Amino acid sequence: MEQKYILSAIDAALQAGADILSIYNDPASDFEIEKKADNSPLTIADRKAHETITGFLCDTPFPILSEEGKHLPYAERCGWDALWIVDPLDGTKEFIKRNGEFTVNIAWVNHSVPVMGVIYLPVKQELFFAEESIGAYKLSNVTSRGNASLDELIASATRLPSVTERGKFVIVASRSHLTPETEAYIEEMKRQHSEVELISSGSSIKICLVAEGKADVYPRFAPTMEWDTAAGHAIARAAGLEVYQAGKEEPLCYNKENLLNPWFVVEPKQMK
Repeated sequence: MEQKYILSAIDAALQAGADILSIYNDPASDFEIEKKADNSPLTIADRKAHETITGFLCDTPFPILSEEGKHLPYAERCGWDALWIVDPLDGTKEFIKRNGEFTVNIAWVNHSVPVMGVIYLPVKQELFFAEESIGAYKLSNVTSRGNASLDELIASATRLPSVTERGKFVIVASRSHLTPETEAYIEEMKRQHSEVELISSGSSIKICLVAEGKADVYPRFAPTMEWDTAAGHAIARAAGLEVYQAGKEEPLCYNKENLLNPWFVVEPKQMK
């Protein structure tokens, strides 16, 4: 993938993050919360971030599939060999709770495989970026790229995974979606490992925690959509992990007719 497209995605994520924070940090803001058809919340920050990201990416030759954009029928999308998959504000519930655990997710998908991913945590000012040929990286204390090249960003970043020793088997789980199936999986891991630690987080931060090496596995036995996972999946792949369909050795794939993901587990490739 050409470096200019990665930089466009990084710039889009950082600017969207700034837009989200301007609303998040405004004490007078009521977020203008609406309910979507599936009863999930939508805020003015979701809409503003979507507009910002599409403004950056519309100059590229690839179509955009965004959670907050128009979802074209599969008869048209099936001809898209390469596309952007975007969640302008992943973790809207966390945004509304003001706990800081929300992200901006941008992925570039080629032939159903997430090849490049960018995830930005606006509150923590942490940027994760990855491409399959260069690896996965984390950059801290970043609000703007400035004129930095991709090589300069990589030189300033930490390559993932960055944590290799934990002493415990660490499972990361959703803060908002801890299902009975997930609890059963956790109990099974407790039988297999002498010491198990459970950590919770919101949004795509969960995949980033495994990519960093801060957790061993992330089981998700609850509904997610393609835009929830595509960017994290790209980062996981570049960090030596895979996002497997639960109970299978097949990874998640993208731009499907049904944009709903099957249940999945994020774990190292060598565990299969």
